[in-house]
Amino acid sequence: MRGGNADYDFTCNLEVDYRDEANARIVYNALAVDEELRPGKVRRQMSVAADGKLSVRFEAVEARVLRASYSAFVDILTLASKTVEEFTAPPTY
Repeated sequence: MRGGNADYDFTCNLEVDYRDEANARIVYNALAVDEELRPGKVRRQMSVAADGKLSVRFEAVEARVLRASYSAFVDILTLASKTVEEFTAPPTY
């Protein structure tokens, strides 16, 4: 830490292509309610693009905190994605 502010030196980006903005938004909304357990050590920013891609950026002060946050997030992302897949119609092109 420098000057009382955490340095978020460790980063990771994740992009998931749902091919449909509505499905990406469903997953986004399901995941957005969960805050990080250690907000002073890790940050997460998410966005949904019009082409149906969910983008997530993680920033952390320690590699092990980044790994733990990313791993927990991917577990929940997988569950949300499987649920959307099961209960929505395939996108039409």
